[in-house]
Parts: sequence; structure tokens; C-alpha cells
Amino acid sequence: MSHIEDNIVRAGYRLPPPAVPAGLYLPALRQGDMVYTAGQLPLKDGKLVEPGGKGKVNEINQLAATTAAGTALLNALAAIKAETGSLDAVERIVKLTVYVASESYFSGQHLVANGISSLLVEFFGEKGRHVRSAVGVAELPLDASVEIELIAACNPSCKPG
Repeated sequence: MSHIEDNIVRAGYRLPPPAVPAGLYLPALRQGDMVYTAGQLPLKDGKLVEPGGKGKVNEINQLAATTAAGTALLNALAAIKAETGSLDAVERIVKLTVYVASESYFSGQHLVANGISSLLVEFFGEKGRHVRSAVGVAELPLDASVEIELIAACNPSCKPG
């Protein structure tokens, strides 16, 4: 197990196997030393996690959605690991984009994103600090509450998983 995966386990999480794409796309794509993930939903065993993984987010269920977003993050990291062979090959998390299915007048998308940003720093240390966008949207696939995308820089010599 890699150092980063040890950090994930120490934080009380487990990296899932990489998700099977639900369409004609790749879960992650490595181009040179960059890895781009497709949008990742808070799916566990093929189903949206509850509470928090389904429906629109508001002030009442914001914390549950933040927790569900952590599941989406683990799915994104599993996709990156499949492209790099190890999360230790990640030199830096470059960009996080968080889409939040939002109720009218909900403007706490950045708070949902903060939970994921905190996890990235906990897992990767300073290499987990990143630029970020948090975007409120009307709907997401499968009625998910959140969807995330990551861009990571990896060691050019790392081998695919």
C-alpha cells in the first residue's frame, strides 16, 4: 500500500476499486504528466450513498452532501491510481472542480467543496493544496447531489496501474 493510501486509511477511509464508466468515456486520462478525471459521483457499489448523495443541496442537508462528496473524491482518486499505478506518483493535486445540485437560494457550494479540499490536504499534505471551482447547478446525473473532477500532476516516470 502506498504512503498516500496509508494516509487515506488513517483518516478512516478506504480507496474503492476504480468505477466502471457508465457511458462512452474514460474514468481518467493521463496526458503526459497530467491526469484528468471524468466527473465522479458519490457512488458506492454502484449506488448513490445515503444520506447526502442524492437530490438537491440546501442548508439543512449541506453537511451530508459534504460527506457524500468525500465518496466522490475517493472514486476520483481510484481513477487516478488506475492511471498512475500508485497515488504516491501524484506530485500535486492541481485543480478540483465541485458541482453541487443546489436548491434555489443555496449559496454554500464553497462549503461543500471545503470538505473535499480538507481531505486532499489530509491525504497528500502540501501536495494536496490546489486551485478550485465550486459551482451550483440545477441537476446532476442520476439525481446526484455532487459531482467532482480532479486534475493531478504525476511523476513522468510512473507506470500505469
